[in-house]
Amino acid sequence: MTPAQEVHAPLPWPDTVLDERLRDIGDRRYHHRHPFNLRMHEGVLTRAELRLWVLNRFHYQRHIPIKDALILAKLPSRELRRAWIRRIHDHDGAPDGDGRDGGIERWLRLGEAVGLDRDLLLSGEGVLPGVRLAVDGYVGFCRTGSALEAVASSLTELYAPDLMATRIAAWERHYPWVDPEGLRYFQVRVGQGRRDSEEALALVHAWARTRHDQERVLAAFTFKCEVLWALLDAVEKACELGGAVPDD
Repeated sequence: MTPAQEVHAPLPWPDTVLDERLRDIGDRRYHHRHPFNLRMHEGVLTRAELRLWVLNRFHYQRHIPIKDALILAKLPSRELRRAWIRRIHDHDGAPDGDGRDGGIERWLRLGEAVGLDRDLLLSGEGVLPGVRLAVDGYVGFCRTGSALEAVASSLTELYAPDLMATRIAAWERHYPWVDPEGLRYFQVRVGQGRRDSEEALALVHAWARTRHDQERVLAAFTFKCEVLWALLDAVEKACELGGAVPDD
């Protein structure tokens, strides 16, 4: 940028304005408004539809530590890396454990709670093409984007605690056939999501010091909302076509 361009460059927004713009995007485009999630929380999904969602969402869940490892490699200090690596442990399990304290294991237990075999989940069989494309797109974004963009894409965690709380209440009320132990993932993520989103937002505030950077933050956040929405689009369409995992 030349000196003349710098003079005419728009000033960065205050952090409060950036936060307001993030909330505006999230309120409109986060997947808590997706028709499939609304149907889930209304309690009208069939067992087969719920199983289809669990199977396909697991494909996303198992890639979370992979995308976090890609973000980890972009962080410029050991202090930041030591903080971010906790996210990988949250999903893969503690480094000195057997993985049973991790989110992926909890998600496998969720699968079992709705009647899915964990070997089926781990095989990836039955994952919808649209879900694979959405997940690949997100992992690729974290691989090729800047540290700022990759971290900003994780800000959907701002909405996760409320969504998890809504989901827990809905499942307990409407799907009593699901073993309560299967809800453990959602219960743990309420606290983890709140902590993770606060940390990521602090990094975004520290790094996005120009209007251009802030616009990249909004674009990355929008992209992640679209990834989550596209995943549910694929599941919703499969349900309409009768492609759900069969009932017992």
